[in-house]
Amino acid sequence: MFLFLLTKLECLRLIFLLILVVISQFLQVVEIVSVIFVLGLLSLKAVECRNQHRRPELFQYPAINCRKHSALLTDFGGKGDGKTSNTAAFRSAILRLSQFASDGGAQLIVPPGKWLTGSFNLTSHFTLYIQKDATLLASQDESEWPLIVPLPSYGRGRDAPGGRFSSLIFGTNLTDVVITGGNGTINGQGAYWWTKFKSNKLKSTRPYLIEIMYSDQVQISDLTLIDSPSWNVHPVYSRDVIIKGLTILAPTQSPNTDGINPDSCSNIRIEDNYIVSGDDCIAVKSGWDQYGIKFGMPTQHLSIRRLTCISPYSAAIALGSEMSGGIQDVRAEDITAINTESGVRIKTAPGRGAFVKDIYVKGVRMNTMKYVFWMSGAYGSHPDNGYDPKALPVIRNINYRDMVAQNVTIAGNLAGINGDPFTEICISNATIEMRKESKKLPWNCTDISGVTSRVSPQPCGLLPDQKPSSDCAFPNDRLAIDDVPLKICSGGSSYI
Repeated sequence: MFLFLLTKLECLRLIFLLILVVISQFLQVVEIVSVIFVLGLLSLKAVECRNQHRRPELFQYPAINCRKHSALLTDFGGKGDGKTSNTAAFRSAILRLSQFASDGGAQLIVPPGKWLTGSFNLTSHFTLYIQKDATLLASQDESEWPLIVPLPSYGRGRDAPGGRFSSLIFGTNLTDVVITGGNGTINGQGAYWWTKFKSNKLKSTRPYLIEIMYSDQVQISDLTLIDSPSWNVHPVYSRDVIIKGLTILAPTQSPNTDGINPDSCSNIRIEDNYIVSGDDCIAVKSGWDQYGIKFGMPTQHLSIRRLTCISPYSAAIALGSEMSGGIQDVRAEDITAINTESGVRIKTAPGRGAFVKDIYVKGVRMNTMKYVFWMSGAYGSHPDNGYDPKALPVIRNINYRDMVAQNVTIAGNLAGINGDPFTEICISNATIEMRKESKKLPWNCTDISGVTSRVSPQPCGLLPDQKPSSDCAFPNDRLAIDDVPLKICSGGSSYI
């Protein structure tokens, strides 16, 4: 009724005003929705940003010592995209964390991702923790691998007369250092180096994955190591070392990809490791010819337990050939070798000098082997022509017991040195099943002496059956390193 009292013009004005009001209300709603939408995007972006740098959930791990302070590699600019170099991030992080050495130590956590990096150095009272689903990728840019001098007990590099590339993870003169993880991975991307080595294009020795020098209280554990350029784990001139729970993998035809090489070290515990290698699974060393003799630091008091090895062209455990500082008091037990060239091998030569003595091995299971027992006094391979051929090694008190082998080509190839025989060899309770098609004599022995007991097939005449039968020696005491406990440590809290 009211509208009928208005003029036509007034009606049009009223309708226009009503339209403006509706439009205004609509625009306010749109504006509010837009603001909410933008805020939502910003919120999601913030969550995404936080997720990129989020702290890992609390986790626990066994270690010789725990740390008071923690940091993530991402706190120092690390990027786990598999493409960006993190060498500077690792170096910066460790330099910063070294400041906490006297205040409870520090741990650097590498979170899930692929972390490309060159060589970096560790510090004391420090833990490097590589989380599950985290992979360190070794750079193939040689400029990211500093050159360092040859080891004094070798006199030159192993691959070339010059220096050597620093290892991917390196440390020297350290106390209390732990390299561990939730079975995280270190991938050496070794094919680049293997190709250069095989084509004689290297002027310096290839890098290793982990090398710790002149250090004490060292733990390397619970990691997977893949495709090292050369040796995988090399503690040298160090003491009180625990290496456990490693999975080490390399193609069986890759050159010199030894698994674990304790070198001029004392008080070492190596246990619960699985190794597939292009060379020896464990190689015990102590220097090379005249350089090792002069340096004079033996590897001694070594315990090896629960090793599984696959190495078609090398040994499960090798003693030598670089043993010129001496090797003594080695205890190996509970060893499994599958498709491996030999079980425990002693390698030496005139010029090496020193000794391999007081070696005790028991509880070895072998399947598909070329040799079960192998000793060689003519291994050769010298650093230069300055060695003394009259420096003869002493090989004695070598004990093997409780061994079972199947599908074997040669039971024993034991060859000492003319005028310098290997003595006091003892083998007991060993059952060897020869390969059916094998036409070679099961035993070949020269320049050795010792005894056997309950060994089949019957050994050579230089190892007569002792009467009455008895077991070869194995120590009843424990090494000091065997009684070092591991604490349960925590990660994921107390960040700097």
